[in-house]
Amino acid sequence: MTDSKIDTIPSGGPRLAHFSDMHVFLPKYGLSWRDILSKRVAGWANLRLAGRAWRFRHAGKVLEAFAADLNETRPDHLVFSGDAGCLGSGAEFDLALNRLGGLLQRPGVAVPGNHDHLVQRSVDNREFETRFAPWQQGIRAGEDAIYPFAQRVGGWWIIAVNSSAPTRFPWDAKGRVGAAQLARLDSLLDKLDNSPRLMVTHYPAMLQDGSPEWSSRRLLDLDKLVRTAERGGVRAWLHGHRHNAYHLPPAPGRPFALICAGSVTQTRRWSYGTYDLAQDRIRGERRRYNPESGRFESLLAFEIPLQRAVA
Repeated sequence: MTDSKIDTIPSGGPRLAHFSDMHVFLPKYGLSWRDILSKRVAGWANLRLAGRAWRFRHAGKVLEAFAADLNETRPDHLVFSGDAGCLGSGAEFDLALNRLGGLLQRPGVAVPGNHDHLVQRSVDNREFETRFAPWQQGIRAGEDAIYPFAQRVGGWWIIAVNSSAPTRFPWDAKGRVGAAQLARLDSLLDKLDNSPRLMVTHYPAMLQDGSPEWSSRRLLDLDKLVRTAERGGVRAWLHGHRHNAYHLPPAPGRPFALICAGSVTQTRRWSYGTYDLAQDRIRGERRRYNPESGRFESLLAFEIPLQRAVA
């Protein structure tokens, strides 16, 4: 790591479009013996037997409506906080990108969700990272690892952190950043200039009511990540994982705002957010899919004050 800082660029107040948890799935899966001996069996059972396929039955047409709606909201940058698919297969990622049309050609940032990194083989083969490579360009603390990385957007730094890791047991949906990535994040945050920082993960810091995520679904090293983010001057944290959208202002012991995009495609919850970033606040709009019109429409506007970073 170099001790020099990245040159400062004047702030431009960018508009972000934040979406998450597409959960695209295939009409039919050809599971191999390796898949049957992996967590993909549990993922398939969740999809076909536990109702996930029904909840996301309209994902294809909703994603097409979402792509069309971006022509109206006109964001400067897209933020995808993970779970493109259900079983972590390259074919799912290809289908998701096909439904999104040419969105991958627009500027954006993407991190994987726990369903994208469901099995170690998919992670080792970089199935997600290969497909979403245009949204994974940026500054890194070292060239030997993809995560974390930072992108400069209109006077802000967007910092992408991978919070998803394969787990062994079917009921285990916990995430982990890991000591090595936390150390790289610390170095990366130190490398950037003092412009405002926004962090993106899949896993949340807390639920809508301020309580911790369920023990089987939480981020194991959350406390360490929170301390690193606080020390590094992060002022807002965007995430997915939870399919209901919500936002929380900074609070004592947590000097950053939290925004969950919810799921862009789950039936009756389908929404995404647009955020206009200013030095002292985020002005947001939640947009919701209307099945009658086949379009996304404005649901509510909100504003979140931001704490100034301590010099």
